[in-house]
This record gives sequence, structure tokens and C-alpha cells, in this order.
Amino acid sequence: MAIEIERKFLLCSDEWRSQVSKKRLMRQGYLSTNKNASVRVRLVEDKAQINIKSATLGMSRSEYEYEIPVPDAQEMLDNLCEKPLIEKTRHYVIYAGHEWEIDEFTGDNSGLIVAEVELNDVAEKINKPAWVGQEVTEDKRYYNVCLVQNPYIEWA
Repeated sequence: MAIEIERKFLLCSDEWRSQVSKKRLMRQGYLSTNKNASVRVRLVEDKAQINIKSATLGMSRSEYEYEIPVPDAQEMLDNLCEKPLIEKTRHYVIYAGHEWEIDEFTGDNSGLIVAEVELNDVAEKINKPAWVGQEVTEDKRYYNVCLVQNPYIEWA
């Protein structure tokens, strides 16, 4: 079984921008969500994946990911996925031995920027960069699946 262990944070400054090593445009949507799992389609430039992730709140969740043909992903995103789609640029920053993924959302989630770091173990310690602020790992509002149902632009 595949397990994803990650922590999510808000950012407290834009200092990270000068440390970006690469970035990728992403478009993703959800085919299904329920109390147990979500099924997501993601298009990242010229690659596509389908992903099944447990609906567990917290830093450790079951995750399964498989490549699919790009035309199939485009059709599913356009015709089958719940709207609005999640659109974002993922920026990658290496800091203290970890690769940080910083998602800068557009569309209905414009203005939201979240940093994630994947870990090998739930007890693994990390050195947080100065630009990392409040941890939101346990706050479901910041999960992409929840941003479809409650987009950031609608937050009070």
C-alpha cells in the first residue's frame, strides 16, 4: 500500500520565490469524493495521472497514482469532473534536504498559496524555512478536494 506523509503550511513572505528550482502548471479535477476516498484526475503539462487518496485528515494518508493518456485526462477534466477545477502553478524549492512544493492557485482559488513538504516518516523532523508560516495540515479547508466545494474566493 502506498502512503503519503506530508505537512501543509501557509506562507508568511515571498522570499521563497528567489529559491524556486522549477515549476509546473497543473490542472486537476475530482471524479468522485466520499467519506472514504477521492478520485482525482491531474494534468501536469504533457503528463496525466489518475489518483485515489484516502479521505483521512492529517499528515498520513493512503494514496495510489497511475499514469493515463493525456487526451483521456483532458476529456475527463472537461466533461466528467466536478467544477470548478483546481488550477495552480507548483513551484519547487529545495531547503535543508527536503523538496518543498509551493502551490500558487489561480481561478476560483486565486490568492491562495500553500507549501507542502513530503516526509518519509510521521516523526521526521524538518527545518522550516523563514518564509513558512502557520501549519494547516489538520485544516481540511486547505485540501484540494475541499477547495472544489468551497473555493478560496468564497472564504470570508
